[in-house]
Amino acid sequence: MQSRQQILIPLALLALYLIWGSTFLGMKFAIASFPPFLMGALRFLLAGGLLYGVLRLRGTPNPTLPQWRSAAIVGTLLIGVGNGGVAYAEQWVATGAAAMVIGTVPLWAVLFAGLAGQKPKRNEMLGVALGMLGVLILNLIGSLRASPLGALLLLVAAMSWAFGSIWGKRLPMPQGLMASAAQMLSAGTLFLIISLMSGEHMTAPPTQKAVLSLLYLVIFGSFTAYSAYLYLLKTVRPALATSYAFVNPVVAVMLGDWLANEHLGMHDLIALGIILTSVLLVLSFTRRD
Repeated sequence: MQSRQQILIPLALLALYLIWGSTFLGMKFAIASFPPFLMGALRFLLAGGLLYGVLRLRGTPNPTLPQWRSAAIVGTLLIGVGNGGVAYAEQWVATGAAAMVIGTVPLWAVLFAGLAGQKPKRNEMLGVALGMLGVLILNLIGSLRASPLGALLLLVAAMSWAFGSIWGKRLPMPQGLMASAAQMLSAGTLFLIISLMSGEHMTAPPTQKAVLSLLYLVIFGSFTAYSAYLYLLKTVRPALATSYAFVNPVVAVMLGDWLANEHLGMHDLIALGIILTSVLLVLSFTRRD
C-alpha cells in the first residue's frame, strides 16, 4: 500500500498542478464558441453524469435527500459561482490574470475560517494582507484595470469557492467521489437553468478547438482532477493537497503566453509574485491535523 501511494501521490499532485492550471485556458477556448453558462452546463452535466453512472455501477449508494440538498448548496458555491464566475469573466480577462485572482482562495478561506471561530495565525494574516496587495496591484495598474466587471466577478468567484469549502465541512455530504458527482450534477443543472433564462444560444457551429477544449474540461478538468483532489485530501496533509493554489497561476500564465498570445506586463508579474508568496505563507502555516 505504501509503495502504491508513493506512485499515486506524485501523479495526483502533478494532475492538479497541470490540469487545473490549464483549465483557465481551456475555458477561454471553449467560450469562444459556447456561451459561458451553456459551456458550464455541458461540462458539469457530462462530467457529473459520467462519474455518477460509474459509481452507481460499482454499487455506491444513491445520496439521500439531505445529502443532495447539501451537495446542491456546495455545488452552487464552488462550481456555480466559483467556476461560473471565472468562465463569464474570461470573456474579457486574460487567463493568467484570472488564475492569479482565483489563486487567492486559500487567503479567503483563512478569513472565513476566522469568522467561523478558527482564529488565524499571525503568518496567515500576513499572507492575507500580501495577497490583497497583489490583487490591488492587478486592479489598479495591472491587467484587471481595463475590466472592473471581470475583476469583481473573479473576486466573488474566489470568495464563493473559499466560503463553500469552509461551510461544506459542516453539511451532510455523500461519501467519497459521490459528493463530487452530486455537486457537479447540481451545478450543471443550475448552469442550464441560467443559460435558458438568459437566452444564451449558439451563433455559429462550434469550432474544433472549442469542442476539444470542452471535452478536455469534462474528462480531465472535472472527472480526473476532482478525483485526484479528493484522493489527496484523504491521503496527505491539507497543506500539500491545496498546494495547487500557488502552482496553477504559474501554469496558467505560461500557457496563456504560449498558446493564447497573452503577454503580461511587469505590474502583472509583480502581482503574481506577491500573490504566490502570500498563498505560500498561508499554506506553510496551515494547521496540520
